[in-house]
Amino acid sequence: MSPLLDVRDLSVTFHQGDRDFAAVDKISFTLSEGRTLALVGESGSGKSLTALSIVKLLPPGAELRGQALFNGEDLLSCSEARLQSLRGEAITMVFQEPMTSLNPLHTIERQIGEILQLHGMRGAIKMRARIIELLQEVGIPDPAQRLSAYPHQLSGGQRQRVMIAMALANRPKLFIADEPTTALDVTVQAQILTLLKDLQKRHNMAMLFITHDLGIVRRLADDVAVMQHGKIVETGPVETIFSKPQHPYTQMLLAAEPKGEPPPLDLGAKVILTADDIKVHFPIKRGFLRRTVGVVKAVDGISLSVREGQTLGIVGESGSGKTTLGLALLRLISSQGKILYLGQQIESLGFKAMRPLRREMQVVFQDPYGSLSPRLSVADIVAEGLIVQDKGLSFLQRREIVARALDDMGLDPKDMDRYPHEFSGGQRQRIAIARAMVLEPKFVVLDEPTSALDMSVQAQIVELLRDLQKKRGLAFLFISHDLKVVRALASEIIVMRHGQVVEAGEAAKIFNDPQSDYTKALFAAAFHIKADVSDAVSQ
Repeated sequence: MSPLLDVRDLSVTFHQGDRDFAAVDKISFTLSEGRTLALVGESGSGKSLTALSIVKLLPPGAELRGQALFNGEDLLSCSEARLQSLRGEAITMVFQEPMTSLNPLHTIERQIGEILQLHGMRGAIKMRARIIELLQEVGIPDPAQRLSAYPHQLSGGQRQRVMIAMALANRPKLFIADEPTTALDVTVQAQILTLLKDLQKRHNMAMLFITHDLGIVRRLADDVAVMQHGKIVETGPVETIFSKPQHPYTQMLLAAEPKGEPPPLDLGAKVILTADDIKVHFPIKRGFLRRTVGVVKAVDGISLSVREGQTLGIVGESGSGKTTLGLALLRLISSQGKILYLGQQIESLGFKAMRPLRREMQVVFQDPYGSLSPRLSVADIVAEGLIVQDKGLSFLQRREIVARALDDMGLDPKDMDRYPHEFSGGQRQRIAIARAMVLEPKFVVLDEPTSALDMSVQAQIVELLRDLQKKRGLAFLFISHDLKVVRALASEIIVMRHGQVVEAGEAAKIFNDPQSDYTKALFAAAFHIKADVSDAVSQ
């Protein structure tokens, strides 16, 4: 039987002045009905461009060559009118971030209805019934009540379910999923993957699944194509690729998971920061007079200690209060409760009184591209804290310190006059860490510093952080929903949910023997253990 999709010598070339850059270079693969092919590789490998090429949704300036035969018809030589009839009906796509894919001004009913209407469905009653059926199929609770909801009124997992409902609206034969779970918590991710497998089986769809997460590939895919620098370097059944990888790049990807052990728990180490009964409550205001009608308990009575040379991991899903807790401990938002930094009570200190302590209390954020000013050079970014805290330094002295900081991060000091957009994601995160470390802090809050990075880069950043901690005796508060990274770094962990502590203690003990159902569900989702994730999370 001939494959549903047969891609032959597909190439995507961008012309840059007098140079040509082959982003996708003569790749070929096939995909049959009812099977899943995973396109795997790091950022920049050409995975997403490959998917966009199949339906000719490339950015301006891209030159496309080769063939993409869908049921024997070459999509690359089709007219635009023919492609429009195929897109959204026979071939559909779901992207990484549902919030940017959905229109914030339109209700869920209108957005799903639009794709039905474009492909021939008429009649408001008939369309509404089909929309409710689709929402029910993708697991949206009370679908009839959700029709008038806007995207911002749904959780991340619900928004992605709506995107899947839109993709399924016209019963497609080929379903393309471009990193559909990367932006989701591990428990929601597990639910979405189970949903996709069930829907594929029910509708006998072919699925092209694009990801850099090999754990997902192992659970979902039948076949794998590994991409590097625009080329497919290895293909095969998922069992063969995982058990006997042949290409060095595939072997590197499989070995890229963060490894190593955190420093052993030392309860006798010097306490850098303690917090007692921390609360952060945000008022809910409604009505014309904006009266307070309730409160959101983002952090609700949490106590902790962070010690020299140790990492305290704060884990939990989005909305659990992790980042709010970190900001409260740094005195970047107001809170209730006692905070002691090196024995000094700081919860009541104002902006000016806190400034001298900022040198010793630093933060590294999740998205280095968003946290680094695009208008400043790397030298200016890293030196910013020195200018504020060390006014006696000359220009040359600051550059010498910046050069040392960049060298410590594994970056070339000669690049300090370049700008953030000229670096890769991993390099930008190293710059963000250099900015924090240049002031030689004692306490650092790391807020999801690896979640936006490829797995191989994640492993490098984990090693870097572990080395810095060992050399300088740093106290880390590591905030993450990525439990594999937390296991490699943290000596102690606190599991948070709805602003409260669900479980806390020595990391090794909790990872080996979690006590609460919620912690068990998180671990099951993160480490691909068979468990009923949905029940524990919804309780």
